[in-house]
Amino acid sequence: MTSKRWRGFEFRNYPIAYKLIVSYTLLTALPLLLLVYISYTQYARSVEEQIGEYMPRFLYQANADVGKHIDELTTLPEILFNSDSILAILRRTSYTQRSELNRDQYAMNSYLARTYTNGRNADVLGVFVVSNDRLFSSSKLNFKETDWSRTITDYAAGIEPSGKVRIILPDEIDVQFESDVPYVFMLQQINDVDNRKYLGTMLIAVDLSFIDDIVRNFEKNARADLWVMNPSGKIIYHTNRHLIGSEDKDVAKYPTLNGSFRTNATGQDRLVSVNQTTDRGWILLHSIPLRDLTERTDLVRNVTVFVLIGIIILTSVIGVIISYSMTRPLKKLTGLMKTVEMGDFQVDLKVQRGDEVGMLARSFNSMIATIRDLIQQNYQIEIRQKNAELYALQSQINPHFMYNTLETIGMAVEEGETEVVVDMVTLLGRMLRFSVSNQSKFVTIAEEVQHVRDYLTIQKFRFEDRVSFEIVHHMNENDFHTLFIPKFILQPIVENSIKYGLETRKTLEIHIAVSEEFGARSGKRDVVLRIRDNGPGIPPDRVIELEQSLKKSSLESRSSHFGLVNVNARIVMMHGADYGLQLHSIVGKGTEIMIRIPMTRGEAISNAND
Repeated sequence: MTSKRWRGFEFRNYPIAYKLIVSYTLLTALPLLLLVYISYTQYARSVEEQIGEYMPRFLYQANADVGKHIDELTTLPEILFNSDSILAILRRTSYTQRSELNRDQYAMNSYLARTYTNGRNADVLGVFVVSNDRLFSSSKLNFKETDWSRTITDYAAGIEPSGKVRIILPDEIDVQFESDVPYVFMLQQINDVDNRKYLGTMLIAVDLSFIDDIVRNFEKNARADLWVMNPSGKIIYHTNRHLIGSEDKDVAKYPTLNGSFRTNATGQDRLVSVNQTTDRGWILLHSIPLRDLTERTDLVRNVTVFVLIGIIILTSVIGVIISYSMTRPLKKLTGLMKTVEMGDFQVDLKVQRGDEVGMLARSFNSMIATIRDLIQQNYQIEIRQKNAELYALQSQINPHFMYNTLETIGMAVEEGETEVVVDMVTLLGRMLRFSVSNQSKFVTIAEEVQHVRDYLTIQKFRFEDRVSFEIVHHMNENDFHTLFIPKFILQPIVENSIKYGLETRKTLEIHIAVSEEFGARSGKRDVVLRIRDNGPGIPPDRVIELEQSLKKSSLESRSSHFGLVNVNARIVMMHGADYGLQLHSIVGKGTEIMIRIPMTRGEAISNAND
């Protein structure tokens, strides 16, 4: 009885396909896979050890280069003593007239600009001298804080006199530039050597971006991190600018400050190399995922494994085909395959067998189900891609109008028009809120009109009587505040009017009208926006070329009328070819652009956003 049961489990009683797979796996696949695994493990370990040994040396050299550059910058305060007139200003302790103070302010600020911030020293962001409750300054960047001058003055007043140059982090002074560049302050006490008196304090804001050039020589991996911090863990420089100013709380847990070690603090195995300077105590760290060190080996390993799996599958299929005759199931399978070729994927090969034929039937059914899933996935991908393109078209406009707006505010600041600057900043703030607060692709007509009104008002401040505008609407007030249109469709067109109109016209007049009209192509009541100017107009051949660009479904280049093409492309992609831009222009008379959009309510917008 036992002998019969054992014979029932003999290897020769199993299917031939199973025998071939088992035999091939035992004799070929398993040894090869084992060899690949051992080779990969040994190589990965060797690479990790080599990087862990050599990277601290590179960091030592980079740290030395950084320190050398900082030492060169610490000599900058000495230049101040080369000018007798500047020292005379610093020695002065009182003024009988306000004009004398203003004259000294101008002379000192001009000297600081010429000497430090006007191109000679690319790494200097700003220079600030505090002397006898006076602040002299020259800066390439603006501070975020409005009372920065008082903050710097108070900080300088609380510093104990010292003859050495001190490195001050921005958070110690509690001021921050508007730009995200990494920087530190170098503080130097100004002493009158001749009279042995304390004249003031000098702070130089130094751009640490030069570290990028130093570390780029030995690290080009985009996923590697490199940062500099002080002994307490305060990050002074980081390849990820958003982490500058934060703290590395794990610095106390580092097993070494001059060497390499593995860590999994972020949930990912990384190799960290560290080097600390002996003079300032700054710590330079390099962190890279371990898998990036063996990226090429991983590729070879994966290819080898896939080839082995392919050989195993191929050998198994051949064994199955040779071992069994599957005439009837294959004929049925052939018929179903022809059905699939005609585009009908709703098929099912029903074979209720437990052998290889049944396995083939189940594999076929699984393949068809996978194809159906892939078709559905590709359809969803196409829809998402279209939405992504719509978002890209909209976001490309923002830098265009922001640049012009900031330039206008800068001109007003230079002219000292305080009230105008306040009004312009208020308008800019509203424009920024409009840009970033609403992530939808649609806004109400009233919101879009208010946005372009703010833009034109800023341009009015800039060009004064050279620009005049009028905005009217001939529609129901409720519709004006409840109907939705695509976001940022008016400003690009108005920008073009101002750009080309002011080149040839002393006075540019812009008229914007919003109305409801019947659309011949759509057959419905549509929203129509007309933007008319008295600019130079567009030549007929250029009008034809531009109309052809508007008919294209994609943006091929950033032409001079990129804004018009952008707006038209977004409207067509959102609402169809019956809507978009129409252009009418007469050379020497002006240009009128008509935007036609369907009347869209809030319910449709909610569905579109979902």
